[in-house]
Amino acid sequence: MKAAANKHKVVSEAEWLKARKKLLVKEKKFLRLQEELGLERRGLPWVKVTKDYVFEGLNGKQPLADLFEGRSQLVIYHFMFGPDDKLGCPHCSLRADCFNGINVHLKHRDVTMICVSRAPFKKLAAYKKRMGWGFTWVSSGNTDFNFDYHFSFTPEDMAEGKAFFNYKIQDPGPSEREGHSVFYKDQRGDVFHTYACYSRGK
Repeated sequence: MKAAANKHKVVSEAEWLKARKKLLVKEKKFLRLQEELGLERRGLPWVKVTKDYVFEGLNGKQPLADLFEGRSQLVIYHFMFGPDDKLGCPHCSLRADCFNGINVHLKHRDVTMICVSRAPFKKLAAYKKRMGWGFTWVSSGNTDFNFDYHFSFTPEDMAEGKAFFNYKIQDPGPSEREGHSVFYKDQRGDVFHTYACYSRGK
């Protein structure tokens, strides 16, 4: 890094301003594209969740609808922590350090954000305590939830090196993957899957 900095181009203030303005045009174009993408994302169709998923957490066994904690929107981070893992994924742990403090702000915007992993709840609770996190973290280990939403993969998938991952058939890499699933619950209590994205992957 230091070597690269030593080789960096140095110019006059006028030349810097010219280069900065040129980049600004691209930045504004990128922001407009982000706004357009956001509109398209919010306009995606939804899928009604008809399968019963029961998670295990601090409050015992809870269905998916209860994880909203009285709010209409639920953001789930699929944290890579499988049933046989001793510790959580380092990459996911870094991400968790970053979003651990935002829940108070999300709750004021009708959003609940939690983590879900396939490891037993006791493992999750112990790791969460060790890391000093305050967000809700539940186990989906006794459900097909992670498999149905394509964040976990069966031994057969792993043996073949092929699974539906990141919206196509490919080698998923590890048997547990990270990313977000988003759900909405209406006034009747019906739950809909609205969005999903993977943090990494081709």
